Amino acid sequence: MKKLAILLISTVLTLSSQAQMMESYVQEGEFGIAVGAAHYFGDLNTRAAVNRPKFSAGAFFRKQFGNYIGIKVGANYARVGYSDVYSKNEVQKRRNLSFNSNIWEFAVSGDFNFFKFYPGVSGFNYTPYVSLGVGVFSYDPFAYLANEKHFLRPLGTEGQGSAAYPERKPYSSMGICLPFAVGFKYNLTPSVNFFTEVGYRFTNTDYLDDVSTSYAPDAFLAQPNGNPSIAQLLADRSYETGAPIGIKGRQRGNSQQKDAYVIAQVGVSFNISSYRCPSPTGW
Repeated sequence: MKKLAILLISTVLTLSSQAQMMESYVQEGEFGIAVGAAHYFGDLNTRAAVNRPKFSAGAFFRKQFGNYIGIKVGANYARVGYSDVYSKNEVQKRRNLSFNSNIWEFAVSGDFNFFKFYPGVSGFNYTPYVSLGVGVFSYDPFAYLANEKHFLRPLGTEGQGSAAYPERKPYSSMGICLPFAVGFKYNLTPSVNFFTEVGYRFTNTDYLDDVSTSYAPDAFLAQPNGNPSIAQLLADRSYETGAPIGIKGRQRGNSQQKDAYVIAQVGVSFNISSYRCPSPTGW
């Protein structure tokens, strides 16, 4: 009976101590870093295959408002790219286009914790969360021809900026994205957290991969020696897989669907906290 009483008293004191700590602890926010992978979805990857991930990294600051709501300011780098050679569609294989691009992203998101999160308090040291925000990003697709790197946007591979297609304006190297992410955060020590997050980026551009509308072979002029220009060779690369298919007006991409990318990362964050005097209730 004496041992049971001691156990009960110990349990009550522990719970009381935790309650006072939870009441006095204020998580002001956190900052962190992360690394992981990125993947592209669009005209060269129409089946949402996740078979060519590339490197990504990021950093962020989160301001916490209570136990559940936070505002996050984050910056990410992501390398994306794809090629028609990975497709199971024979038409796409014949098209034979490819690209790579470096994405630099800045976004502001609202975060929501599903559970109360108190670093250092057992039972309250983890939570799944979701976030939704808006951001801007830069991109500049490029491809290789005979092992030489060429940026595609200045070439106007679909007739952008040419006299033959005045309605096709050069696309911007900046875009807007809507990041939607889900994640899980676990407190390792009172100061340090581990987290993992997967975020999908809806974008306002269909030119992340430099592919959107139709072929425009009459937009390109041959070189003085009669050979095709670099722009013409990169606009229609089907000649590498057989007879050229890029006749005027033939579909090159799907302009009705915007491109997107996903970033999956793991990282560590560091808590910014303050303390306030607990209320005298119960004393």
